[in-house]
Amino acid sequence: MRRTGKEQGEEVKLVRAFHHAFSTNDCSRNVYIKKNGFTLHRNPIAQSTDGARTKIGFSEGRHAWEVWWEGPLGTVAVIGIATKRAAMQCQGYVALLGSDDQSWGWNLVDNNLLHNGEVNGSFPQCNNAPKYQIGERIRVILDMEDKTLAFERGYEFLGVAFRGLPKVCLYPAVSAVYGNTEVTLVYLGKPLDG
Repeated sequence: MRRTGKEQGEEVKLVRAFHHAFSTNDCSRNVYIKKNGFTLHRNPIAQSTDGARTKIGFSEGRHAWEVWWEGPLGTVAVIGIATKRAAMQCQGYVALLGSDDQSWGWNLVDNNLLHNGEVNGSFPQCNNAPKYQIGERIRVILDMEDKTLAFERGYEFLGVAFRGLPKVCLYPAVSAVYGNTEVTLVYLGKPLDG
């Protein structure tokens, strides 16, 4: 039975996404990556913040991926980017992603942008910004040519969160604190401009 062009295209997208999925070798010891490769499961470990990076990072081009929580956020739930030097585990319940100069993150719990251990303002920049809802897909857009990181919710562009990113290899990453929560990340490829 021959596959249609559309079926072949979907298969190519899936293989590409799997190629860019979470790394089982580059995550906290308190998480495991499910067999699908796209979903991180955080074990119920007290007083620990745990993260994971993808297998492939980017130093050029424009890239988009989607992230969503499939369980409670807890007190801290951060999505963003990190270099290979950024820690993927630490003691306590903290915003791990964004805690140093090697990572940039958006804490979905309090809508704060984080980098170098500091809050860089709230996001999105609007009055009464809605809180993240479990299962809601956030699209992350990394533009290494403009050195920016932006976010979308649904089909709504929320804006550029970070500017002036360094010209180094940056990896999609997440950090979580809630026991048994699951976070899925799927690479989409080059973003569509609307």
